[in-house]
Amino acid sequence: MPEFAALLRGINVGKAKRIPMANLRALLTGLGYTNVATLLNSGNAVFHATGGAAAKHAKDICAAIAVQLKVEVPVVVKSAKELSWVIAENPIVAEADEYPRLLVALVQDAKSMSDIRAVEPLVISPEQFAVGRNAAYLLCARGILESKAALALLGKAGRMATTRNLATILKLEALAKAGS
Repeated sequence: MPEFAALLRGINVGKAKRIPMANLRALLTGLGYTNVATLLNSGNAVFHATGGAAAKHAKDICAAIAVQLKVEVPVVVKSAKELSWVIAENPIVAEADEYPRLLVALVQDAKSMSDIRAVEPLVISPEQFAVGRNAAYLLCARGILESKAALALLGKAGRMATTRNLATILKLEALAKAGS
């Protein structure tokens, strides 16, 4: 049975768009997904699905959250295989202690990757930025809050994306692989 990861954009940051992870797990289970588990409190979940494309799961989850939890939130769903591709194609070499500052921006539709390229002019050395087929990568050498590129990626420039640090992406991949 295929394993997927759902990543919700911009929830549980500040007071707006609050979704308890227990509610997210219940919602996903109610949609018929099995082996549902969440990671952290920032809208990361893995689940089994009997079939269907990641984009369809994203659309279904987004609609269910809007109706059942009354929260409008973009949802990106990737298969376990796609998460592995995201990790493998990362061209930025970073040490493990830099993983929390290495942002990975994921989109549901590959066409949306072009919007993320708008971040590039804001990258200031020693920051590093790369756009791959499956994700965009930004190493914020001085920290995320000190990076204009990161703030743009987390804001309007990345509105079609959801961003996680590499440490979280690696944990999601491990959780997805453990469930499959």
